[in-house]
Order: sequence, then C-alpha cells, then structure tokens
Amino acid sequence: MTKTPIYCDYNAGAPIRAEAAVAMSRALAAGGNPSSVHAFGRRMRAMIEDARERVAGALDASAENVVFTSGATEALHLAMASASAASLIISAVEHDAIYEQAKRSPIAAESAPVQDGGLVDLAALDAVLRNAAQPALVAVQLANNETGVVQPISRIAALCREHGALLLVDAAQAFGRIPVSIADLDATYLVVSSHKLGGPPGAGALVLAPGAPFAIGRFGGGQERGRRPGTENGAAVVGFGVAVEWALRDLDAEAQRVAKLRDRFEAGLPSDAVVFGASAPRLPNTSNFALPGLNAETAVIAMDLEGIALSSGAACSSGKVRASRVLGAMAVAPELAKAALRVSFGHESKPSDVDEILHALNKIASRRKLKDAAA
Repeated sequence: MTKTPIYCDYNAGAPIRAEAAVAMSRALAAGGNPSSVHAFGRRMRAMIEDARERVAGALDASAENVVFTSGATEALHLAMASASAASLIISAVEHDAIYEQAKRSPIAAESAPVQDGGLVDLAALDAVLRNAAQPALVAVQLANNETGVVQPISRIAALCREHGALLLVDAAQAFGRIPVSIADLDATYLVVSSHKLGGPPGAGALVLAPGAPFAIGRFGGGQERGRRPGTENGAAVVGFGVAVEWALRDLDAEAQRVAKLRDRFEAGLPSDAVVFGASAPRLPNTSNFALPGLNAETAVIAMDLEGIALSSGAACSSGKVRASRVLGAMAVAPELAKAALRVSFGHESKPSDVDEILHALNKIASRRKLKDAAA
C-alpha cells in the first residue's frame, strides 16, 4: 500500500488553502485590468481593495498604507530603497533577501550580533546604533525562517526610537502563526508574505506606519499610489486576502495545536538530537534540529524517499544543502550546523504525521549508528 506523502515544510511555503484557491479562480474568471475604468476593471479593482482591507485589518494598519508586491523579498527591497536611510543595520540572522542586499548597499551596512540562543544582542545593537549615521534603518526578522526564534521587537523598537532610527520588520514567517500588529511592534515598515500562510506564491505586502518615509524610486503606471508601479497580480492578491482571513481564524487555538505537534516531535527525537533556539521564544510550528553525524543532505533525500518532505536548515537557490549562516551566527559548530534539519507544521498537519516523521527519522538514525559501528 502506497503511503500518503507527508508535508512538513510550511516555513518554505504552506499548501494553498481551498478557500484561497476558489477566490483566485473567481478572480481569474472575472478578468479585467484593475486600472481600467470600465466595469471589468472596476470589478477587479474592488476585489483588490477588498483584499487590501483584509490585510490591513489583520495588521492594525490603514489600507492606504498597504502596498502589494510580488512577495516578501520585493517588499523588503522596496522598503530598503524607499527609506532613504544614512546607514543600514541588520541582525546577523536575517533572511538572505536582506543579507545579500545589504552586502550590495551603497550606504554603510553593519551587522548586529545575536546571542547563542538566536536573540539579538540588545547591548551590542545599542552600541552599533550609537556609532551609526542617522537616520539608520534597522532590519530585524520578527521570527527566523530557520529556527523559528521570535525577536523582542518591542525592545528593539525602543532602541530605534532612542537613536532616531527607522525599523524594518520582516514578519513573513510570523504572520498567520502568531499575532502581528504594526502598531504593537512599533515598526516603521512591516513585510508579510502570502504563501507562508496558505495563500498563493507571487503576492506579499509592504505595510507602512503613518508618516513612514517613502522615497519613490520606481516609475510607470502609477499603481499602488505610485509606490509600486506595474499591473497588480489581481488573482494572487485576492487569494492572499482570503488566506489571511482563514489563517487568522482561531489563531490562538491553532497555535496551541501546532505547538503540541512540535513538542511531541521534539520529545520523540533520538536522545543525541540537538534542537536549535530551544532556549528562546519560538514560533509554535518550527523545530530546527540536528542528529550529530547525520549529513543533512543525506537525511533530506532519505526522508523524501520515505514520502516525507522536510528541509535542511538552509538551502541555496540551486536547491543544494549548505551550512547555515544563521546557525553560524548562533555559535553552532560548523559540523553540527551541516547536520541541521527543519520541520515546520501547519494547517493540514496532524498527530499521525508526527509519528510517521519520527519513525522515519529514527530508522535513518539507526542506519547511521550501524554504519558507524561497522566502521
């Protein structure tokens, strides 16, 4: 009997929610360019603005301050380009979308270190801010995509206020899993993504706080109030808006449910397993761990052959496994970092999935130990 495949890589992208897929189909069938003044265009414009209201309401933002983009990466780049900051400060565990852009930035860029548990070193950030040209733009993930570690954004925001800095918060992994509010976070810019919470790929948003600096650097058709020109991907935006509504229904209860799956999973890991970021607050759905001596690439392939989709701690664009820069910043030994694996649960995950994943992992770990003993 063929096993049902198990998907536990929600941090890479969640399966699309049925409600979002239906909404997208309706939008595609409706057709029309949202910038057109005829009935078809007005209908598509109304669908997009409905989605904007849903996203804004979920984040305690004004709809006029929600800028739809092709995804979180574009939104991050748009914020960095629009802030007109004099310097850039990023945490050492930021997503490559920020990290690689910072390396190529024409303005001075510095890194703020993290402690071993993955939390930003606030004293070190304070020192960097004191010496940085102002206004500085500080970029920090709300929750890390690899470890799930949740940063103390309110304390970071207080430091930014003290030094007159702007704050860019990447909430792509957090939105739909824990409460996210641009007002509560006191962020200048907030970035969210569609496909992390069950919407389609190809949609995301940059959310602005009232009065946030925004230097327009792109020109075209004037869409998104001139802040992001180009015809909107209407169907993806509509799917995004519906997915947000469904992801936030019973958010606390769902967080508790997936946290139980995560905790059950970690309790069943082999005794020599190392869980990264376990000492810090984490997303309820994420477990980043290593089985010492087990190569991550080998494990990902072996698990895939068992019908289970998980990921390594970090994967480059070619899909090959590499040692995690994030774990390196957390002072994890290189050999252990190369063994890092990530399991992330979501709205379709169930307890039996956990049991199947553990069974497969323990089987692979046993084969490794037998091989080591024979050697």
